[in-house]
Amino acid sequence: MSKTSADGSDRDTKADAGAHASDTGGEDVDEAELAQFAALLEDSTQDLYDNAPCGYLSTMLDGRIAKVNATLCNWLGYTDEQLVGRKRFADLLTVGGKLYHETHFAPLLAMQQQVSGIALELKGADGRRLPVLVTSVVKTGAEGQPLLIRTTIFDARDRRSYEKELLRARKQAEQAFTEAEEARRTAEAERARLQQVVSILQKSLLPPALPPVPGLEAAAYYHPASVDEIGGDFYDLFPLGGERWGFFLGDVCGKGPEAAAVTSLVRYTLRAAFLVDPDPIHTLTALDAALTERYTGEEMTYCTAIAGTVTRTGDKFAVALASGGHPPPLLLRADGTAQILPTRGGSLIGALPNVHFAPASFTLEPGDTLLLYTDGLTEARTKSGGPRYSEGELHSFADRLAPAGAQASINALMELLAEFGDGLEDDTALLALGNPAA
Repeated sequence: MSKTSADGSDRDTKADAGAHASDTGGEDVDEAELAQFAALLEDSTQDLYDNAPCGYLSTMLDGRIAKVNATLCNWLGYTDEQLVGRKRFADLLTVGGKLYHETHFAPLLAMQQQVSGIALELKGADGRRLPVLVTSVVKTGAEGQPLLIRTTIFDARDRRSYEKELLRARKQAEQAFTEAEEARRTAEAERARLQQVVSILQKSLLPPALPPVPGLEAAAYYHPASVDEIGGDFYDLFPLGGERWGFFLGDVCGKGPEAAAVTSLVRYTLRAAFLVDPDPIHTLTALDAALTERYTGEEMTYCTAIAGTVTRTGDKFAVALASGGHPPPLLLRADGTAQILPTRGGSLIGALPNVHFAPASFTLEPGDTLLLYTDGLTEARTKSGGPRYSEGELHSFADRLAPAGAQASINALMELLAEFGDGLEDDTALLALGNPAA
């Protein structure tokens, strides 16, 4: 806006202000302003695009990258040539981000033509993860047909609110993955295939029935925590010739087909090892060697187990056993007391060098019962969100139960497991060997 002087000439108000600043020593301020203004005039649209404080990229409707700015390339460690025409936007995302993009982001963008502020993770050329907030807009032509997708990406590494949003999005992606996996498993063809696999594997993990042992009462029970997954608990009882029988019970780390394959290897390795040398420590040592040789590196796995022999001598049975990282067995005596056998300290099988196993030997007198179990029992929750059922509580339970026989002990524990309901988070295997009272 201008003003008129006494002689009729127009002078710019800003020029007057500049002259006044000059009179008062403000030359430096005006020169700085002029320099900034000149820099803005020289700035180019392309330079603004390439060096913006956020990432930009344009993609075709199928996701192929058509244009990307230098900021995003620098964040991810790629060159323009490595991205344009060679990768899709989804290729820049982590596995969870890809799933969320396919199941939520892309469908929502197709419906609404715009998605704003979605938390995702990008994966750099060197594998680094970069948390970002993503906004995408579909550009349309004159007749409203979609032409391409413009995406703006903001670095969210230093924003706590962004981290919370990223966590929420990650949980949504994990939930979406779980739902997709469950939907896949419920498909009719996949269900039939899985049922066949489960049936075959289950037959290899557990004996169909315990063999009769003259003078000895044997009982077992297997409680799966979920009907949808194959557990790694196992047990067996088998003849070794003469009056001697071998037995074992244990738990393989993990669940599913992989754990089932390991369990099958464990079961047959133990049986074979007993035939070569019935000493329980030698048997567990052979199993450790087999697991260590078969599963190395990232495939390394391990198990816990108790293995032993029971030998008839008149109306008694001599028992020798060894434990590798397994919960200690219980011995229910004929006099109505229960004893925890001293087998703590044995090494996990297949996980450690220089393993050692904890031995124990005793006699099953008439009326005595040996009870073996896996940690699904002692890790069960007594109620929803409540404390876990401890070994001390199990000892007290067994003390009240003694002098029950093998089948009576298993029946009582089956009722206990049923009381836990949803508190049972892991499979449980039980094996009881009892010398009936005379």
